[in-house]
Amino acid sequence: MIDPVESDARDAATTPPVPLPSRLAVGALAWQSVSAASRAAAQLASAEPASLDPARIAVAYSSERHILLDGESPSPWAPLSGFFRTSDGWVRTHGNYPHHADALRMALALPRDADRDAVARTLAAMPAGVAAEAISARGGICVSVMHENADADALLAERPVVRVDRLGSSPARPRTWGPTAAPLHGIRVLDLTRVIAGPVATRTLALLGADVLRIDPRRHPELPMQHADTGHGKRSTVLDLREPDDREVFDRLLVDADVIVLGYRPAGLAHLGLEPAELASRHPGIIVARLSAWGFDASSADRRGFDSIVQAASGIAWIESREDGIPGALPAQALDHSAGYLLAAEIMSLLERQSLEGGSWLAETSLRRVAAELLRMPRTAEPSAAEPFDPAPHLQTFAFDGGILTTAGPAIAYEGGPDAFAPPRPWGADTPAWL
Repeated sequence: MIDPVESDARDAATTPPVPLPSRLAVGALAWQSVSAASRAAAQLASAEPASLDPARIAVAYSSERHILLDGESPSPWAPLSGFFRTSDGWVRTHGNYPHHADALRMALALPRDADRDAVARTLAAMPAGVAAEAISARGGICVSVMHENADADALLAERPVVRVDRLGSSPARPRTWGPTAAPLHGIRVLDLTRVIAGPVATRTLALLGADVLRIDPRRHPELPMQHADTGHGKRSTVLDLREPDDREVFDRLLVDADVIVLGYRPAGLAHLGLEPAELASRHPGIIVARLSAWGFDASSADRRGFDSIVQAASGIAWIESREDGIPGALPAQALDHSAGYLLAAEIMSLLERQSLEGGSWLAETSLRRVAAELLRMPRTAEPSAAEPFDPAPHLQTFAFDGGILTTAGPAIAYEGGPDAFAPPRPWGADTPAWL
């Protein structure tokens, strides 16, 4: 099993400086995460490692700052996402998805068209804990901005960053890996993830030649630019797994899948019969990978969350706070991106292991576990300095959905490996079938 950060990521001095200025060792974490995926890919391709480009990693990690559609740069944040002052502190909300914004307004007894100022006034009169509980109970996303808890981080750090379990026995699936530039050619991956971490993992597998089919429910469309930023090389289809006809299609796909990547909350997946143990029982030899915001213990598994929310709840926002006492944030959605690369690395490791010794396997990680790792790494009193650089050499341009799309290029590298993404497909545009 790859242990991607244990060996040297805790010493930021051992890694080249990735230009992601922060008090925390974000650059070191990014370097080690991308290195883990690069090493795993090189091993499958029987290739030599290659030097990674710190600037290319920084652009990939901050991809939402570089994406353009017809020359326009959309904001990655909706009006109801961000920090809000409360009567006794701060909260951080996430309202990028319309259903989360609606839930936030309902929890605060505001009309459906209430703007950020109305939300700010309401929250300013409430204690942070009361606001977070009320919004969360309605299905919205809000946490109190907390200081770090060293005991909690130490407890989390007792577990691997990516935890691996054997789900059951099955015959080995001997494989002939694809060409150097596409070692995962012939591997079929079902992608049931959204936002950043899961899509980064599956985008990495697609870059390496896997046939990745992303499946989304019709009722909650993905944000267009979010999908464009992480959809490279994958196909995208829409199925409602609660509907018998769509479920039958999905089950046929699952029969031939080598890997399934899950990013939805465990309770919802269990309701659909997509728990890892059940998947392995019905499909021996499958590799199940899953991500969550908070982990998989019963007390936390079904909490909603995103990278920015975990930053706020874990103490990172206060460490990165500004001089005026306003909470801050990392220079990138580094928990998401790191979780994605680390999970992709472990998926590749398990594909090789399964081809040799068989078995059904589970790999899992969480944003909170990655945050604990970052919080245990060396830090500085002031944000680290970074030399300016030109991101242009690390960007790609595609024709996309009737327009011109510019996005970050791939960060991983090895000798003879791919150096460019295939274009993303429009959301939901593909037939639910393997190539």
